Amino acid sequence: MKADGSVVTWGHEEFGGDSISVADKLQEGVVQVTGTNGAFAAIKEDGSIVTWCIRGGDSSSVADKLEWGVIQVVGNRKAFAAIKEDGCVVTWGHEEFGGDSPSVADKLEDGVVQVTGTNSAFAAIKEDGSVVTWGDGSSGGDSSSVADTLEWGVVQVVGNRDAFAAIKAGGSVVTWGHEEFGGDSSSVADKLEDGVVQVTGIHSASAAIREDGSVVTWGDGSCGGDSSSVADKLEWGVVQVVGNGHAFAAIKADGSVVTWGEPIGEHSFGGSSTSVADKLEEGVVQIVGNTFAFAAIKADGSVVTWGSEERGGNSSSVADKLQGGVVQVV
Repeated sequence: MKADGSVVTWGHEEFGGDSISVADKLQEGVVQVTGTNGAFAAIKEDGSIVTWCIRGGDSSSVADKLEWGVIQVVGNRKAFAAIKEDGCVVTWGHEEFGGDSPSVADKLEDGVVQVTGTNSAFAAIKEDGSVVTWGDGSSGGDSSSVADTLEWGVVQVVGNRDAFAAIKAGGSVVTWGHEEFGGDSSSVADKLEDGVVQVTGIHSASAAIREDGSVVTWGDGSCGGDSSSVADKLEWGVVQVVGNGHAFAAIKADGSVVTWGEPIGEHSFGGSSTSVADKLEEGVVQIVGNTFAFAAIKADGSVVTWGSEERGGNSSSVADKLQGGVVQVV
């Protein structure tokens, strides 16, 4: 997306790299672009939507509803959900992934303020604090097991691949979806009853920061759901938790970093940061993760990387350019 509101696309043609079919609509006025695993949706300044390619790129079935008033679009793997200015939600794409929402249509007619997606389901928060879910039931589309706790007071919903976690106004957390991916948080239920201020989800695990700066984790143990190896370091002072595909990194108030999850080895994701431990003891102000690696910006503008060497964890080839002056990493 360019400053003049035009959009330029490239890459695999069938996955959105070729936008020639809607080129005339992408020449100006675009304010936001969102993607699924194989399509894009652009919001224009007049509130209309332009879509292209497979896995959600065909919005013809709801085209009349997307001509005006859209303020946000959220995508999961194969479907989109758009929130309009009147609080209603319009969905399209693969039916089993939430592209078709007739079972909850009456609940999505007004009052929606936020929509979040997992791999193949959606969850919407309404202005009264209730939550509506649809899509693949095993991926969080079915919240019937916790329906009574989602009728009021929800302020944020976070999704990972196949599970959701909702933070309520009192700081309690409600989870549902695939049990092994964090939909079942019974093992840490007592720690999620109050005081939670942030939840971060990765592929199959979640991590919550409590108001005392401690961290609670659950879900797939090898993917970061088990933080017992660094438990003593996560008891206080954590201000931010960032995830990549299979590991977490926590920034503490003193600028140090704690990592856990999939370890360095055949499948390296950055759960172990021993190779750069001395550089992560202080001064870190931001961390960004891709699927396989992490990059940390320090207060002096230098950058530290770790994780899969082939996928961003090894920055030695540009080390001289990362010693200072960096303000953002994407």
